Amino acid sequence: VWIEQCKNWKMIGCYAQTELGHGSNVRGIETTATFVAGEGKDNGDEDGHWIIHSPTLTSHKFWPGTLGRTCNHAMVIAQLIDGKGVNHGVHNFLVQTRSVEDHTLMPGVVCGDIGPKIGYNNMDNGFAKFDHVKIPRRNMLMRFSQVDSKGVYSKKTVSDAASKVAYITMMQVRSYIIIEASKHLRMGVTMAIRYSAVRRQGFKEQDGKSSTSKLEEHQIIDYKQQQHRLFPLLAAGYCFFFTGKKVLNDLKQIENGLMALSSAKSSASTSAESVITKTQVGDIHATTSSLKSFTTTIAADGIEDCRKSCGGHGFLASSGLPELICSYLQNPTVEGDNSMLPSPVTKILLKLVKDIQSGDEKMIKEWYTCDAKYLIEPVQQMLLSKGENTKCCYVSSRDELMNLDTLLQAYQHRSARLLVQVATQIQNDIMKKGKSFQDAWNGALIQMARVSRAHSLYLLLNNFVNGIKEESGKLIGQPEVDVLQDLALLFGLYWIEKESGEFLEDGYMSSKQLTWVREGVMIYMDKIRPNAVALADANDFSDFRLKSALGRNDGNVYEAIMESAKRDPLNATEPGPGYEEHLKRLIVGGVGMFTGTASRL
Repeated sequence: VWIEQCKNWKMIGCYAQTELGHGSNVRGIETTATFVAGEGKDNGDEDGHWIIHSPTLTSHKFWPGTLGRTCNHAMVIAQLIDGKGVNHGVHNFLVQTRSVEDHTLMPGVVCGDIGPKIGYNNMDNGFAKFDHVKIPRRNMLMRFSQVDSKGVYSKKTVSDAASKVAYITMMQVRSYIIIEASKHLRMGVTMAIRYSAVRRQGFKEQDGKSSTSKLEEHQIIDYKQQQHRLFPLLAAGYCFFFTGKKVLNDLKQIENGLMALSSAKSSASTSAESVITKTQVGDIHATTSSLKSFTTTIAADGIEDCRKSCGGHGFLASSGLPELICSYLQNPTVEGDNSMLPSPVTKILLKLVKDIQSGDEKMIKEWYTCDAKYLIEPVQQMLLSKGENTKCCYVSSRDELMNLDTLLQAYQHRSARLLVQVATQIQNDIMKKGKSFQDAWNGALIQMARVSRAHSLYLLLNNFVNGIKEESGKLIGQPEVDVLQDLALLFGLYWIEKESGEFLEDGYMSSKQLTWVREGVMIYMDKIRPNAVALADANDFSDFRLKSALGRNDGNVYEAIMESAKRDPLNATEPGPGYEEHLKRLIVGGVGMFTGTASRL
């Protein structure tokens, strides 16, 4: 019934989880769903019903998109209280918020828009208060747990992996956020690179002398600091694309397997379990969480850097960059705050360390089917050497370092080392310093952020390299492969340069090798320069989509800026608004006539 109504746009929904006082701490949600036994056939309530209630101010739902003015139903996340008054934690309930006839609010429901935001104001993020709202018993989502007509709560018996199927939607959303990070970053880079190719500044020299007579000026894209600003972001946009594509495909395979597990009969469960494991579900959770955190941070900061790289004109609304930035800025916060996500990422990866320490061959075999498989061997070696570094980057020349496999090994080592450090730190804080687990965990949170970022960077570079290989000979030929590999090398070198301390501190890389890394960044910026505009154009964003005077496909930047300026409403009349009321009194009326200053003493 509900599916048909959704398909026909009779039912428009929203996901109402976040509250005024609770966001990331889902277990702390205060909204309640209390079961009330049926009142009998005569009253049309034989099965019983739920009472959805917001008991406090902080329990008001706050932030869900479309909740304000658009949706007429909400998937409300609430604390389930069964017929015996026992709280079974958060569950999902479908609550009608508005009439499907005239869109008026349902009895006991108060909804509204939360007001202006930094950006993305076309979305009516809303608030909702529920005052003892009655819904049918069947409006509880009962795939994995249920409450019968007598108010008795029970859970369906499924495998550990299948029990995590509810996380799939969250992980899918995060995978789409990764793809959107790529798209929005590439939009900003397209605007900035096109403008940098048009904008000229600084006279060229001829025969060692500055030539001002012919007004020959440099394209600002030829300045190294401009390239260092934009080309790594260009590489990141392509890199995020390949990773987003892979993660979405991996999630689809896991979803299909989990759905099969959740519906499999007991006789088939064993064989199905061998396909999808709890370890794999946890691993893809770590992958999507770490990548969501890293890619959205880089995209948000990167778009702002693109704006700054366009100088004063980047500050114009007509540049398209301010709107792009403001509409994108929600992403580092939505679907898991970026500063919070490294904690669950590290928690999952620490299970890998634990399995290796315990020598659990069955679990280690499961880890070999996961994204985190690259950590197994280096973590094993580090645990055997008791934290002493026994591995170094054995390259003896700059040319040897300009190799994707060499760079991947460096990222692999860095990620494994940071992970083992976190495990050791927590263990020492508890065993030697007598700290509680909570305090030890809190003390490691900053290091966990480094672990999550390191994990992301290895996955990104690895997926970029593999993505290029997979597309080679299909949609792209060897010339395109060569250019994309140059981007991959720049991406890998740039982030080693940017975070060089983490590659130096245990002696894995030497200061001489870091010098080669910096030289490599310069070399690959030179290689990318002839193809930079083409790589931006290859994104195929239309002028309509970019809405940017600076990023026009035809390069007519200055004409577009002036056309936009002329359309400003302030220029619609002469004299402009405010002349009669204010300026005329000053200029003509003399109300501002200077008569000297009087001492206040």
